Amino acid sequence: MADETSIKVSAATRDRLAALAAEHGTTIRHLVEELAEGRPTQAEYKARAAQARAELASLLGTAPSEEAETKARGLLQRLGAGQDPAAA
Repeated sequence: MADETSIKVSAATRDRLAALAAEHGTTIRHLVEELAEGRPTQAEYKARAAQARAELASLLGTAPSEEAETKARGLLQRLGAGQDPAAA
């Protein structure tokens, strides 16, 4: 494990991470690794969006317009926030 490093967090954060790890039967290290692996970077989001556009264009013969993408993004945000999807 020569490629290890450490991170500095407050004592309160360390204690919270320790409690969370204990509740889930794992380690702080595993929790942090899960977080890092489970959250895409902005570059990864952009790559996924480009791939989705290409797949839609391949299937539908055209990619969604910027307006359609903006509306879809708004719908997804409202759904994620637990709002009525029809509200806009």
